[in-house]
Amino acid sequence: MGRDVTPVTISGEDRRRYRDKVRRCLDTLARMLGESQFDFERPHIGLEIELNLIDDIGDPLMRNADVLKAIADPKWATELGQFNLEINIPPRELGGSATGELETEVRDFLEHADGRAEEVGGRLAMIGILPTLRRSDIGEEALSSNARYKMLNDQIFAARGEEMRIEIDGPEPLHMHADTIIPEAACTSVQFHLQVSPDEFGAHWNAAQAVAGAQVALAANSPFLFGHRLHQETRIALFEQSTDTRPEELKSQGVRPRVWFGERWITSVFDLFEENTRYFPALLPLCEDEDPLEVLDAGGIPELAELSLHNGTVYRWNRPIYAVVKGRPHLRVENRVLPAGPTVADIVANGAFYYGLVRMLAEDERPIWSRMSFQAAEDNLHRAARDGMEATQYWPGLGEIPVSELVLRHLLPLAREGLDRWDVDSARADRLLGIIERRAVTGRTGAAWQVDTVEAIEESFGLPRHEALRLMTRRYAELMREGEPAHTWPVGP
Repeated sequence: MGRDVTPVTISGEDRRRYRDKVRRCLDTLARMLGESQFDFERPHIGLEIELNLIDDIGDPLMRNADVLKAIADPKWATELGQFNLEINIPPRELGGSATGELETEVRDFLEHADGRAEEVGGRLAMIGILPTLRRSDIGEEALSSNARYKMLNDQIFAARGEEMRIEIDGPEPLHMHADTIIPEAACTSVQFHLQVSPDEFGAHWNAAQAVAGAQVALAANSPFLFGHRLHQETRIALFEQSTDTRPEELKSQGVRPRVWFGERWITSVFDLFEENTRYFPALLPLCEDEDPLEVLDAGGIPELAELSLHNGTVYRWNRPIYAVVKGRPHLRVENRVLPAGPTVADIVANGAFYYGLVRMLAEDERPIWSRMSFQAAEDNLHRAARDGMEATQYWPGLGEIPVSELVLRHLLPLAREGLDRWDVDSARADRLLGIIERRAVTGRTGAAWQVDTVEAIEESFGLPRHEALRLMTRRYAELMREGEPAHTWPVGP
């Protein structure tokens, strides 16, 4: 969840002071890493889910403030658009009984919130991009009331100096311009957190980068945007373009984008924070009173507020997180590549696959990142986003291989062994990875279901595209609430 801010006017002095504070935070972090300050006993996981609000015909409902008031639970918060919400699931140990309770707990939270949303004329939809979103829905008036979003919008467009250009290919290519960052609000994701020790951070981040393509291919759920059928996981390209602070000239110069896969394997978490500080100017240059070095010298634990705020405006697909929890600092890898939905069972299965696989790759004596170029990992991500389960992936020792074969023959067995190492109950691990297996066998992702259902509706009823998308979205929301994994969903209205 993003930090709230109050409206301010940003001056050049504010930017200079903020830059100095970020660098001071970075120096403090370096000392803390060198002095082994970080809390790490048993790894914890966390989960954030972004959702859309829809009305009774399946269109976006711009009433997140009213729905939040009805939910009345601090785990819920606004997101960028007035048709977005986010829930932050309480962290827990990875393995043991706490992991087993996750699926039930998430389902209970969503059922409660869905009931409250219904009281104000809406329902929840966990879907990577809301298919019924139209261009008329993305004006500045659709921004949530949190001042952070207005400031972020203003700063991104001040940096660009011109409208946002969105160009996405696919069966029905999209070319448009936008004068707000609201297209970003179309992207709703699931974020898996994994607490790791400083010594192991580099290996876990590298492993997460290496599997991003396979993750996205298996979980694609965003085939439609503004009525156009585009990529299987259009959210990847849309997020990259809708927060881009670079005009064409800076792109040509090789300036790095703020939605960033990265450019190299790392050895330390410090590499990522240092790159963020070196390459990216501030978007929200807001300083706190804390002097982090003075706090550390006095025996305290600094919040590193400026470094954390700056880090939150560099949108890595796997982001480093520094946080202070119960008076102790810790580090997390935040995995951000997956779309929301389709069901709680699908999300938890995606998490099981990710956590198991990353552990095995991070502990491999011959790491995958020593055998695969960083560019190959990035290419895997973008091919998976475009083609979903029909994508090919490069994997060391295997070359170019269909993603279904890669998952079924190679990655699923690794994920299963990884869950054993995490002490996840065997029956639960089998059930969750069984969902992944059937999805890989059938090719039935959320995106595939959406495309096939819209085609069936258009052929059966002769409806125009937006009406077909409305009907599909309502059916999707019904099946989401029933909770059976998406590979079992019947195609059609």
